[in-house]
Amino acid sequence: MSSAGGPSRDAIVATARESIARGSKSFAAASLLFDRPTRERAWLLYAWCRACDDIADGQDHGHGMTAIDDAPRRIAAMATLTDAALAGETIGIPAFDALRIVAAETRLPPRFAHDLIAGFRLDGDGWRPRSEDDLYRYSYHVAGVVGCMMAVIMGVSPDDDAVLDRACDLGLAFQLANIARDLAEDAEAGRCYLPQDWLDELRVPADRYMAPERRPALVAMARRMTDAAAAFEASARVGTRALSRRSAWAVLAAAHIYGAIGRTVASRGAAAWDARVTTSTADKLAFMVRAKGEAAQRKDIPDTPRPPGLWLRPR
Repeated sequence: MSSAGGPSRDAIVATARESIARGSKSFAAASLLFDRPTRERAWLLYAWCRACDDIADGQDHGHGMTAIDDAPRRIAAMATLTDAALAGETIGIPAFDALRIVAAETRLPPRFAHDLIAGFRLDGDGWRPRSEDDLYRYSYHVAGVVGCMMAVIMGVSPDDDAVLDRACDLGLAFQLANIARDLAEDAEAGRCYLPQDWLDELRVPADRYMAPERRPALVAMARRMTDAAAAFEASARVGTRALSRRSAWAVLAAAHIYGAIGRTVASRGAAAWDARVTTSTADKLAFMVRAKGEAAQRKDIPDTPRPPGLWLRPR
């Protein structure tokens, strides 16, 4: 049945499935490995995240970024709709009603939704990272917290900080790999996510980091980012011990798929931005097969402590 005259859950799920198919082939592929309830909730959460990102950037499912001059107003409206959805109100906008459903069906902490919106607010304010810590904090707000929300959807308690830390680590790994891959696209859009400290260290102007003569320095900074992504990914894998086999399968497949982005950027060196790094369908299938075996043996992963020097999400 629909809620308060709104569309039915099935209709909202169908719209969410269309959204993920258009916006993220990698996440869409990995999501198929979840059991049905988790899969549908993953689609619903993605639909809300994708819609918020598009609202903030003036995009359509992550494509066609346009210059906008009213970002604060857009983000304020997004926050208002999000609060209403979290309060159980029927919004009439599929992506926000998707959040309403997820929040009602899980113990999704409202603070996580607000943390994500804080990340969009940083972009809307033209924020740039000064330090490596700033980079990780931003990555938490736009991706690490999504890992936390996904963990809750998979049945992890919102109070289980140890597992949520590992889930956050995977989101950080994804974001850092994506930033390294998208450096050229971000430069065209007037954005720079390379910490100013790194740029200063290598004497690279923030508005010239894609210049041909700066390519060796860019390769060094990108490698620094992909090395950090690999460290976060390794930490995140320990967290799959706490997941069901199906959930671990999906998470490990996603780790392989997104991890391959960072590894490819690193291996291409100076040619990393000549063509967009992607993961082929054949590679995705191979990663899924590999992840299936890993998920079956997840309990055998050593329960090693999280590295003490690894950046930790805010509490």
